[in-house]
Formats: sequence, C-alpha cells, structure tokens
Amino acid sequence: MASVYLGISLCFLVCIGILLARLGCYQMQVKHLIQELQNAQLEDTNLLITSAVNIGRTPRLICELNRTLEKNRRIKERLIRENRSYRESITSISHDIRTPLTSAKGYMQLIRTDSAQVTKQKRLEYAKIVEQRLDTLSSLLDQLFLYTRIEAGELPLTIETINAGNLFAETLSMFYNDFLEKGCQPNVQLPSVPCRIKADRQAFIRIVENLIKNALVHGIDTYQMSLLQEGTHAVVRVANRTDSIDASDIAYIFDRFYTTDQSRSRKTTGLGLAIVKELASQMHADAAASLNGDLFSIEVRFPLL
Repeated sequence: MASVYLGISLCFLVCIGILLARLGCYQMQVKHLIQELQNAQLEDTNLLITSAVNIGRTPRLICELNRTLEKNRRIKERLIRENRSYRESITSISHDIRTPLTSAKGYMQLIRTDSAQVTKQKRLEYAKIVEQRLDTLSSLLDQLFLYTRIEAGELPLTIETINAGNLFAETLSMFYNDFLEKGCQPNVQLPSVPCRIKADRQAFIRIVENLIKNALVHGIDTYQMSLLQEGTHAVVRVANRTDSIDASDIAYIFDRFYTTDQSRSRKTTGLGLAIVKELASQMHADAAASLNGDLFSIEVRFPLL
C-alpha cells in the first residue's frame, strides 16, 4: 500500500513539475512578447516579433501579431505617401494659381501708369493679356473644383446609350482652330457603323476634351485621333509625338497634379488626365497610356452594347 501512495505522490509531483515548467515557459514567452512589442512601438523598424520558446498556441498568437504589425506598417507608409502627396499638391496648386495672378497684377500696374510711353494701344494689349491670364486662372480653378467633386463622388452621372462616334467627332470639331494655330491637321479615324456605348454624355465629352487638350499642350506633332471598334470595346485613342515624356512617366501619368513639365510653365494643373481616369472608372471604362519611341498615346476603352 505504501508503494502505491509513493507512486501516486511521485506522479503528482511530476505533474506539478511539468505544470510549473510550462508556466515558467509561458511567463518567459509573455515577458519576451511584451519586450518585443515595446521595441516595435519605440523603434521605426520592419523587424517582426520572434518567439522565445515554442509552447502551446503562442506561435499562432505571434503570427497574428506580426500580421497586425505588417498591416499597420502598410497603413503608416500609405499615410506618409498621401501626406507627402498632399503637401506637393498644395505647393503645385499655389504655384499654378499664383503665376497668372502675379502676371495679371503686373500688367494691371502697367495699365494704371501715367507714363506717356504707355499708349492707348499698349493699354488695350495689356488689358487683353490680363483677360487671358484671368481665363487661365478660371480654367485652373474649374478643373480643380471638378476633380474634387469627382473624387468625392459628388458628381452624379446619367448613364444612357450614346453614339460615341458621333459625339467624338462633334467634340473634336470644336478644336479645329486650335490645330490650325499649331499649323497641323490631325489624322482622324472614325467607325463606319454606329458605335453605341453606355455612358454619361457630358462625362464622355469631358474625357475627349481633356485628351485633346493634353495632346495640344504637350504634343509636338503627328496628332492621331480615333474612335474605333475593337472586339467588344469602343476605343478612344489620342496619340502625338512628344519630347517631354519618357518611359518612367507612364506609371504616374494619371496621378493628380502630375506633370512632366517641371517648371509648370505650360499653364496646366496636371489634373486633366486624372479627371479622365476618374470619369472612365465611374463609367466602367479603362484608361491606359503607352509610349512607343517618341509617340505617346492614351486610350480609353468602353464596353460596346
């Protein structure tokens, strides 16, 4: 009987020892995790949490903690990028607004001067320049306001069936004088049959207008304007030769305020193509850009009915 009690006691002591050992391991693991989490909070590091001992379900806990850390780091990196982009955007907007205002103010001062050298004809010329600068500023503000509304989802679209070919041709015809002033004639291709899509009429016109304006502002020559049926899509394509775009720009060409004109001397906010991308997305269309040699092209693909 004594040997039985001794055996039971030994088993009990072994169990207690095992429990105490596991408790010690858990305590060591918890202490280690607390230290690792504190280090992660204090230091800007990409290191993940490690394990002091492999016991119980603590590896699963560590895995979940690391997933949370990685998610938070991605959020932090995104916020840093967006904050940097926001600061750059404010700088760009300030420059774009200040430039025409400063110019208009300078010419207004010339108009008001009493100098005999400033003739009536000169004053009329200066007044026309002031008007042009104010028109530029108005256009910049209109684009900024439009983009803000689109991005916030505050621009309601009326989706209906439209003949994209006719609307494309009508919009292109409004730029006839602009191409004459550049001393060139675009190569235009239109579908031979009606090209019907589901889209908002004004949004479609805005897309075509922005693509043509972008080509006129940044292009050199070899203007190609087309709307053709390709498979199950109607494809709006605008192409032009360029000397200001290289392959590294393509990934950012639709970003807001992005412009390859670093001096920002071409009176553009860099919002035109961002508006194209946003409007196309809201009408379930895809916008893409490409560069083949020095021929830059943008196409927007709408599903055909």
